[in-house]
Amino acid sequence: MNATVMERDNMDRKIISVSKKRQITIPLKFYKHLGLDNQVECTLEDDAIVIRPLNRDSGEFSVEILKDLIAQGYSGNELVKKFEAQSKNIKKAITHMLEDADAIAAGEKKSESFEDIFGPEN
Repeated sequence: MNATVMERDNMDRKIISVSKKRQITIPLKFYKHLGLDNQVECTLEDDAIVIRPLNRDSGEFSVEILKDLIAQGYSGNELVKKFEAQSKNIKKAITHMLEDADAIAAGEKKSESFEDIFGPEN
């Protein structure tokens, strides 16, 4: 293994403790590098816990939001204000959807069936 890869592996690896309440502290270097805020996305991938910034995909709906607001006749400062409000609403909706998915996966909430959403098949 070359020296650069070994140096990178050492920089990107840190052993951290897990508290009795299952809490961890993200090293400041990692926190700053990823630009983390007060929420993160946590997923299981293979045999690993992966923590990502929640806002990583925040631009996903930006173009659609802007097109819709322009079609509604907004422009200038009014467009900016409406865009900020709609962007916050999208983030809240995604957070709510993730919470619902977690509750369904944990068996705490019943999921809707295809028929519940689209009606019975003909």
